[in-house]
Amino acid sequence: MKSSPWPAPAKINHFLHVTGRRDDGYHLLQTVFQFLDLADELQIDATGDGRIRCRRNYQQLEEQDDLVVRAAKLLQELGGSTSGADIRVDKKIPIGGGLGGGSSNAATTLVALNCLWDTGLSTDQLAEAGLTLGADVPVFVRGFAAWGEGVGEQLEPVKLPEDWNLLIYPNVPVATAQVFNAPALERATPRVTLDDFRQGRCRNDCEPVVRQICPEVAAALDWLNTRAKARLSGTGASVFATFPEKSQAASFLQELPEKWQGFVARGCNRSPLVDRLAQE
Repeated sequence: MKSSPWPAPAKINHFLHVTGRRDDGYHLLQTVFQFLDLADELQIDATGDGRIRCRRNYQQLEEQDDLVVRAAKLLQELGGSTSGADIRVDKKIPIGGGLGGGSSNAATTLVALNCLWDTGLSTDQLAEAGLTLGADVPVFVRGFAAWGEGVGEQLEPVKLPEDWNLLIYPNVPVATAQVFNAPALERATPRVTLDDFRQGRCRNDCEPVVRQICPEVAAALDWLNTRAKARLSGTGASVFATFPEKSQAASFLQELPEKWQGFVARGCNRSPLVDRLAQE
């Protein structure tokens, strides 16, 4: 009998400030992460042959680009495991949408296989390993809404309203590297506090760059701004607005132009991955 799938939730960035740049080129950030009840699902079954097999309901990836396979092989190395895995990814989060789908898939793979293979790594060890795969992986490993600093790996839990979000994906992916390499990107925003965030004194420094390089994202922001306060998630391409009631988000979803994808999703301070792990 197959075990139940492992969730890999999406995330939104409620704001994103770029406060500096390290000598190695990585940008220093301040942000607030919150999970969504929109999630990919990973069917993960341990095997005894040491091989990692990954199938997906979208285009197959080369191994060097496949964060799921890379995460599994990294855990084999760190945990000294000779076990393998059959993994099936059922993707529901838009690719290239700034919602963290790839990083979340990697984190779920690490957490699930650490359990299924009984490799015994701690959450701290998994988060540290995940950082080598992507800056957003640690927050998905830890599984709580968080204030993030550093490159996004310095995390402190925060409690946020679990409101409803209307998300728009304009069907045009935005490459994170293109945004962070843009000369026009603001890289010296003064540091802020959690109180500044709660008072609404924050923004997404990537938005002006994304507006410039991707007119379709700019159009989605403008459309949503006529109805609510629109924000860019991460480096894009998804935009979102938050509402206290699901019905408000759903009503605007009905007006969405057909050329774009839309979702209504609730913010979650606790990742569903934490609850799935507890079942084991």
